[in-house]
Amino acid sequence: MANAARRLTDFLAPMYLDELKCQAFRCLADIRFEPSRNINLIRGKNAHGKTSLLEAILFAATSKSHRTTVEADLAAHGEEGFRIALHVMRADREVALEVNWWQGDKRVKVNGVPQSRMSDTLGKVRVVLFSPEDIALVKGSASTRRKFLDMELSQLSPAYLNALQHYRQVLRQRNELLRAQQPDSAQLDAWDEQLIRYGRILIRERASFTEELGGFAARAYNAIAHEEKLTLHYRPDIPEDGLEKALQDSRASDMRRKQTSHGPHRDEIDFIIDGKPARSHASQGQQKSAALAVKLAELELVRQRTDEYPILMLDEVLAELDAGRANRLFDAIDEEVQCILTTTELCHTRNVPTRGATIFMMENGNLSRL
Repeated sequence: MANAARRLTDFLAPMYLDELKCQAFRCLADIRFEPSRNINLIRGKNAHGKTSLLEAILFAATSKSHRTTVEADLAAHGEEGFRIALHVMRADREVALEVNWWQGDKRVKVNGVPQSRMSDTLGKVRVVLFSPEDIALVKGSASTRRKFLDMELSQLSPAYLNALQHYRQVLRQRNELLRAQQPDSAQLDAWDEQLIRYGRILIRERASFTEELGGFAARAYNAIAHEEKLTLHYRPDIPEDGLEKALQDSRASDMRRKQTSHGPHRDEIDFIIDGKPARSHASQGQQKSAALAVKLAELELVRQRTDEYPILMLDEVLAELDAGRANRLFDAIDEEVQCILTTTELCHTRNVPTRGATIFMMENGNLSRL
């Protein structure tokens, strides 16, 4: 997979993180991180700041943390705010992205220009993060998989992000109306019309994305696990052409239940390994490999759609991999991809192709280059 992709992308200039600066973020000291363009290994004990460094990059790029929904938790103990600054080189331009958070007020600048909406920053810097928690993508709830779809598609497609924002707003308004003592039918008709309009866009984009991602994920999973087969199957709650009828047919029950029972907000993705649902039949090792394969698939899908690889971050991915699986993992990653990975133990570095790798040490929130 990597060799074929490399031949196709010889003419591309890769996206890479040139510099990260953090102040008062989590347990990190005021740090300056200048990774190499290839493999960067960050060593250190647990709870010393390795994951927080990856989280800072993710938060700046997406305005989301993979560990909390409470942004105040991101400020260092005793601090009322934090600052993150990224400098990223892209194929056609440089991107300076700065996030300042102070007492609940978040302000973002891109190349010095203040952004009026956080969604305006999505896609400026593209990242893919794999963390131990990502096994929930396979074994967790359907809402986790929908969140994954929404985040990835929002970074790739402004049209999808626009439709998602409108759909959520309309769904909220429709549910508020359903909770009224006597919902007005004419108003429900108006909300239904918009829900159908934006819902169809979501269903269509999700179906296309999952099909494309599934092809890359199958190859990545085979590269890691060999002989086993991974399949992704998008299962919309209601097909695109059936959304209008479903809303009409369920209106009476929606009014009794006081919530919208059908639509893309109830969609699902099935992970299938060797013909069986991975959520209920796969081992934890298989589930973790499937989640990792999806993350690797993101690299190729983003490259295909944007002509650039995103930045890849792997948090403790080596902890449960033997040398053979670790080597196959890195064989599946194109050499053009900038990779930042963390590990707790020095012995794990034997699983990393160290030729050309840059090694850093994280200790008590302080980062140093070895």
